[in-house]
Amino acid sequence: MKSFVLTICCRDTTGIVAAVASTLAAAEAFIIESSHYGDATSEMFFMRTVFRPTGTRVTSRSEFLDVLLPVSHRFGMALQLHESDRKMKVVLAVSRLGHCLNHLLHRWHAGELGVDLVGVVSNHDDMRRLVDWFGIPFHHLPMNESKQEQEDRFWDVVQEADAELTVLARYMQVLSDRMCQRLEGRCINIHHSFLPSFKGARPYHQAHERGVKVVGATAHYVTPELDEGPIIEQDVVRVGHGLSTEALVRIGKDVENVVLARAVQWHAEHRVLLNGHRTIVFQQGA
Repeated sequence: MKSFVLTICCRDTTGIVAAVASTLAAAEAFIIESSHYGDATSEMFFMRTVFRPTGTRVTSRSEFLDVLLPVSHRFGMALQLHESDRKMKVVLAVSRLGHCLNHLLHRWHAGELGVDLVGVVSNHDDMRRLVDWFGIPFHHLPMNESKQEQEDRFWDVVQEADAELTVLARYMQVLSDRMCQRLEGRCINIHHSFLPSFKGARPYHQAHERGVKVVGATAHYVTPELDEGPIIEQDVVRVGHGLSTEALVRIGKDVENVVLARAVQWHAEHRVLLNGHRTIVFQQGA
């Protein structure tokens, strides 16, 4: 049965939840799941509600938007409404490290990642055979031209595929400010969570030399400030002194796989709302 995901952001005040619930009830909508949060620091309110129509008077997305318009104006809401069964179109970007790409492709192929993968972009040709096996268009965009020209071709791929999200699955290129602005709020990156320590090449080797006790990963939205965008998800694994550098790298890759997949899934399910430089993540069951 068709259902919808409603997300709301507005100034925090009394009566918001009641107003939304009563409006949906009057339209004969049944609320399946609802989460909300009022941030005391920013004084902003965030809400995610999943509902389905039960009557015949209001059934479509446009009709529900019309019904919600008065309450949206009343509270000055930034309101979005999505059809639950519509899969978000996603473009992946990768360089030569294929673990995150392979993990996302496998989960998508197994029906465990609720997105529509519409293309893979790479500045190298190494992952072509893997991507071709999954039957997804592969776009080789080498860096033997100017960065702006290469990014313009990248942007053309995103636009022509009508992609709503771009995922940097270990795409080892720094996006220009111009490209970051084009993809604002709809581009996710993954990296090891040692930052700001151990920057640059061979971070796991640097970490091994310093005897780190945890290895982890961070998934965040891409902004012009390198690796400082709003964080969506993080995780860590404890490690011991007896592990080799190769073992640390292997563990780090596993964590990166899981963290990136969670971030992509949560974004695709409209569970992530931006609150300035922070995110509000309504995890399932939270």
